[in-house]
Amino acid sequence: MLKFLDIFFIVFHTAVIIFNLFGWIIRKLRIANLVLLLLTAFSWFVLGIFYGIGYCPLTDWHFKVLERLGHHNLPASYIKYMIDRLTGGNINEHTADTLATVFFFAALFISLVLNIRDYRIRKLNKQKTI
Repeated sequence: MLKFLDIFFIVFHTAVIIFNLFGWIIRKLRIANLVLLLLTAFSWFVLGIFYGIGYCPLTDWHFKVLERLGHHNLPASYIKYMIDRLTGGNINEHTADTLATVFFFAALFISLVLNIRDYRIRKLNKQKTI
């Protein structure tokens, strides 16, 4: 069961990260993308007040599974963990955190801009039909 949970978290958490980064591309998913980005920000910065900045419950749960599977000395950064696991390398943790932060805020900015633009277009189209 633990091995299944490990694979589940790899797939699910990676899907969350990919959707956070690129979900804004698909117009019908833009609001969901923005909601997930805001939930991620809430986790990192509000829950992070209590658990450490950058806190993610998915990382917490996955690392608990990994520890029960005998993996120890796990990094604080899930991005570092995933890059190392997928490449077999050993990326610097600060570099991994910087990449995660830069790409997160870029995706958040793009998502906000596109969602605001889409909202304004919907509002204009609604006014034209009245």
